[in-house]
Amino acid sequence: MKITFPHMGNVYIAAKAFFEELGQEVIPPPRCSRKTLETGTKYSPETICLPLKVMIGNFIESIEKGADTILLTGSCGPCRFGFYSILEKGILNDAGYDVEFIVYDPIGEGIGKLKQNIFRTFNATNVREVLRAGRLGWGLIHKADHITDLANKTRAYAVDSYRVDFIINNYYREVEQVFGEKEMMDLMDNTIDALNQVEIKKDYNPIKIGLIGEIYTIIEPFVNFDIEKKLGHMGVLVEKSLTPTSWLEHHVSKFPFGSRTENEKYRLAKPYLETLVGGHGRETVGSAIHYAKEGFDGAIQLLPLNCMPEIVAKPILTTVNKDLEFPIMTLILDEMTGEAGFMTRLEAFVDLLERRREENLVG
Repeated sequence: MKITFPHMGNVYIAAKAFFEELGQEVIPPPRCSRKTLETGTKYSPETICLPLKVMIGNFIESIEKGADTILLTGSCGPCRFGFYSILEKGILNDAGYDVEFIVYDPIGEGIGKLKQNIFRTFNATNVREVLRAGRLGWGLIHKADHITDLANKTRAYAVDSYRVDFIINNYYREVEQVFGEKEMMDLMDNTIDALNQVEIKKDYNPIKIGLIGEIYTIIEPFVNFDIEKKLGHMGVLVEKSLTPTSWLEHHVSKFPFGSRTENEKYRLAKPYLETLVGGHGRETVGSAIHYAKEGFDGAIQLLPLNCMPEIVAKPILTTVNKDLEFPIMTLILDEMTGEAGFMTRLEAFVDLLERRREENLVG
């Protein structure tokens, strides 16, 4: 079994080391590129959401490198992600690629198949081995997320923000060369040390923006045009409302009760959106209110074109904006989105937030 998985932010970094440590052969896809998107768009339905198109490109690039098994999490409720594995398998078969899908569906969809898939891919024979593997995976993804968050913070405060890019680019290159947990953890620790040595500005109070919306477009830098990096070079401190760590905590480690942070977002969203609308629609509304209460300067909603849960959330955010006087900008992403126009809107939004802060100080 030669396994692969889609690119979703830094998940591939932890997943590569995790499955290698468990004795699996891993063939991660190349980092997302224009070629990836063009390949996926060629074989995907025109009106399907952007994440599926990029994933198809990921899978084809991995299969051409020798992968024969695709790992994917499942979903349920009114969001097309729960149908991804079925649709993707059909697309790949029609394109002439014979590949197996192993899907980790939610527990509510049935424990038997989920247990079988976990034991198989974790190379486990009992629950104790599964728990050991789980602790290993948690440590890897938590540290990978920490590096991303530390890079965002350091970039905003750095005297030379491009020094952060140099460190992170080296990190990404070396990720492909290391093998297993120990080598990956050593690389991560060295990267953290390098980031902590970057010279930062003193007495600097950056504009703070929260990224809200659909999880894939929040965490995958290719599809959001490296928004965290672009804002960081403007001196903006960025915080993501959703990360792989927060997703795992809410849906896995704290199941069935959920994490305190996400449950609080549901509570904040309830006056505006009482029920589940699929995806992360409720989290989007709750996160916007959370960032307003935490004193952030604004929020940016990121979503793929035709994403139903985020389309439901979008007009509600307009009401949140009026009620709390909290600036929120929505950026819709698909394969036709141009980077120049995207950048212009980012710069204009940051300018607006800076002027608003100045006016509040004068007032």
